[in-house]
Amino acid sequence: MTISHHKVVTIDYTLKNSQAEVLDSSEGQEPLSYLHGAENIVPGLERELEGKMVGDSLTAEVKPKDGYGVRNEELVAAIPRDMFESDMDIEVGMSFQAETDQGIQTVNIIAISDEEVTVDGNHPLADHTLFFDVTVRAIREATAEELEHGHVHTGDCEH
Repeated sequence: MTISHHKVVTIDYTLKNSQAEVLDSSEGQEPLSYLHGAENIVPGLERELEGKMVGDSLTAEVKPKDGYGVRNEELVAAIPRDMFESDMDIEVGMSFQAETDQGIQTVNIIAISDEEVTVDGNHPLADHTLFFDVTVRAIREATAEELEHGHVHTGDCEH
């Protein structure tokens, strides 16, 4: 069986930045299972995995446009501090969900002053080229429920 649309794929992976620093890895944890073709992983890696089989290993370089996107300065905004509850303990680096013109979006607090809180809606890895080392561990047909919901319901994946 090869990786294709609507297959549940289980991979071991390591993600590094351009300085070869490990940003994320499944090493020492459960492998990652995802529904191929459902935009559960970055598009560039999904394309690289298409057609691979159990046991295949690959190294993929994913440019920003095929990863977490190109940084968009329009997603940085200063919000009046009084929009936050007065007893709310906010800190730089915190993330929260915000209602935007594009729907619910995760934003990160990047600066705080007495008058305003500056938030950034860009993904922290926007504008970064990503380097993945991946080994395919398992591939199976997705269940009807997984296809309906657009994601894997269990980490278990059989060959």
